[in-house]
Amino acid sequence: MGIAIILITRLMVIPHTTLQKDANRITESRKFIIPIKHTKHLMVSAFIDHRFIETIRVISIIKRDSLQPLYCICCSDDVCHSVKAVVQIYRDHFGFAFGASDMLCQGKDIQNATHVAVSTTANISDVHNMDFLPIKNRVEHETFRFNFTVCVSSLFGAYNNVLQFAQTMEMYKLLGVQHVVIYNTSCGPDLEKLLQHYRREGILEVVPWPIDQFLTPSTGWDSKRHSGELQYYGQLVTLNECIYRNMYQSRYILLNDIDEIIMPKKHANLSLLMETLQPKHRNVGVFIIENQIFPKTVFEETGLFKRPKWKNIPGVNILEHIYKEPDTAKIFNPAKMIVDPRSVVQISVHNPVKVLKDIYRVPVNVSYVIHMRVPRQKGLTKKQLLVDIRVWDFEKQLVANVDQALESSGIQKN
Repeated sequence: MGIAIILITRLMVIPHTTLQKDANRITESRKFIIPIKHTKHLMVSAFIDHRFIETIRVISIIKRDSLQPLYCICCSDDVCHSVKAVVQIYRDHFGFAFGASDMLCQGKDIQNATHVAVSTTANISDVHNMDFLPIKNRVEHETFRFNFTVCVSSLFGAYNNVLQFAQTMEMYKLLGVQHVVIYNTSCGPDLEKLLQHYRREGILEVVPWPIDQFLTPSTGWDSKRHSGELQYYGQLVTLNECIYRNMYQSRYILLNDIDEIIMPKKHANLSLLMETLQPKHRNVGVFIIENQIFPKTVFEETGLFKRPKWKNIPGVNILEHIYKEPDTAKIFNPAKMIVDPRSVVQISVHNPVKVLKDIYRVPVNVSYVIHMRVPRQKGLTKKQLLVDIRVWDFEKQLVANVDQALESSGIQKN
């Protein structure tokens, strides 16, 4: 990371009660995604980054062709400071007009700040009309609430794949995941019931993500094929926000989509997997897990898991799909990651961008991603596919747990 020039431009003392009242009003009325006045940019969340000297990191969305000088207005109690923001737009914007970005607010006088706003001027005389974000991660922890957190970038388009969602959540639990974070733009009515069930259970954190109220997000990653202003409902924004949100909550974070499961091949769960990998690779902070595609159009022929109870539940039954495509050098195989969040500065969808530790690609005979999707290698016959029944190792407990979740959520009657 380059050295930033720090500019402290103005200091102003403001009555404590007035400032605090205004800050509370702002943070309560706008939980997520705040437009930056007099710009086309948006700010999302703010964190103290203890790994760098005197740095507050504001995760944001920047209109790439409209970048002007921006200033961080950092306030605590009755004192506000302004510093010039260092804007770092992520390199993977995929050609869209808006891109994920970090705004770095740096300076020794801002480290006690509790709230931050972003302005086009350094003038803090109008501070009570600014929109503020609370500054999180104020305390650097060395012990963690969770061992494993899964970050799912976004649900959108009235997503209602209920059966696969329940199976995936229950598989996560069997593998040792204690915390799942999902950014929700929209989902179907049945899935909403399931989200509420897992929230009550305590494993799921649902973050509202109303990005479609501010921009026109694309439904894909490639601007040449998918129209919109921001890549895939802001996938890079939410993935990086999730890393910072859980930096001092979780020992490891799994970055994968809701139709993917990072599966240990030789170990019973993720804890045993990482207890093997981490001591052998002590300076590794990012573990790359290769993708294995299981076409959801190809079914196990005996109908062993074609259960009548699930007949009317919308979604894919992962137990029915045990055929996977063979690896080929002709087709790009996108990987996913298990990361130590304290070692990550910026992440992309399939690879780290800025890290403080080493990267290790895990062999597929140790761990791989089970990815249920439409075929990537179209035209392959069933005989050309490979059989993989790893999910069947969990089937007895998985089936029972899925039934219980569907009944507890009111989707399936006992």
